[in-house]
Amino acid sequence: YIYRRYSRERAALAATVIRYRPRSAIRDVGKALGFDPALVEQLLEGIDWRDKATNWRQQILDKRLTRNPKVADQFFALVNTLLGFPRHLSQHVGGFVISAGPLADLVPVENAAMADRTVIQWDKDDLESLGLMKVDVLALGMLTAIRKALELISKQKGQPLRMQDIPQEDPATYNMLQKGDSIGVFQVESRAQINMLPRLKPATYYDLVIEVAIVRPGPIQGDMVHPYLRRKHGLEPVNYPNDAVRGVLERTLGVPIFQEQVIKLAMVAAGFTAGEADKLRRAMAAWKSHGDMTQFREKLITGCLTTDTTLILPSVSTCKFAVSAAMAFRNPTPPASPCWFTSPHGSNDTIQPPFTAPFSTANPWGFTPHRNWYRTHSAMT
Repeated sequence: YIYRRYSRERAALAATVIRYRPRSAIRDVGKALGFDPALVEQLLEGIDWRDKATNWRQQILDKRLTRNPKVADQFFALVNTLLGFPRHLSQHVGGFVISAGPLADLVPVENAAMADRTVIQWDKDDLESLGLMKVDVLALGMLTAIRKALELISKQKGQPLRMQDIPQEDPATYNMLQKGDSIGVFQVESRAQINMLPRLKPATYYDLVIEVAIVRPGPIQGDMVHPYLRRKHGLEPVNYPNDAVRGVLERTLGVPIFQEQVIKLAMVAAGFTAGEADKLRRAMAAWKSHGDMTQFREKLITGCLTTDTTLILPSVSTCKFAVSAAMAFRNPTPPASPCWFTSPHGSNDTIQPPFTAPFSTANPWGFTPHRNWYRTHSAMT
């Protein structure tokens, strides 16, 4: 659609730099040194990637990639040298740059490996640094399913029904979600989300925004999940070191969950300027965030110790999910709910074609295979 609408002269996908990580570095160094590829794969299978203290050199010797200690040392040194170094340029999954005139006048463009695709030869982060706006164009099957369902219901009832007509605060929908009955419900149908729903018990719009965001690596790694749940259910007091921090964290009960909160906290708690906070945001969003965060570490720690707001430190470099993204992902949740479509103010009082037909033809749209989804919701009737 983008190419049809704007033409290939004015639209192209961004590229992304793929950097060496342990697996790719070991494979390429092994190939360069002439090691048996099968033995290299055995080495990869034997490494515990969660253990940062893993002695690769010893494992190289144990796997008999070489009996020569000097070659093993060379292998180990080369692998460590390559880590983080650019390996190749790849096509971004959906980041488009669209221009008013020929895009090739602004950036280098080439034909992609896929037919009828055009790719900019620069990394997405470099494009942002140059001030070129990248628009992420995502194909969401659930939006197609919702559109088809609304069109079918509108046709049956003889009056238009739009997504914005669906109430955001529907008690029946929240009751269903609080039980973890979310098979086929956009953004909250993964096993992790299904387990979280009965614990968080969303009852409002913003509860679902937090639900979408909290089951992410950042809040989990930063130990934000359990404090938030305890505070939400009145099991732990909510305290703020000062009013400025309260203004940033009040909606999430004193727990930093979103990237925007961390940026604001850096300003009010650690004395960052708006420009410094924006650089912090870029560093947080980068793939190798820990390497880029070193320039901010001292000021963050010093500022937070001065204002007694060290609570934000675990969240820095982990809370990368934006509240705007959480809200956008949360918006389709009520209309994607079987409970809304099957309730009296929905399409029918049982699961009928206005619900099943569109969801069966929009594929793929989620985690759940159609047969499992249909079996689950047939049991509701």
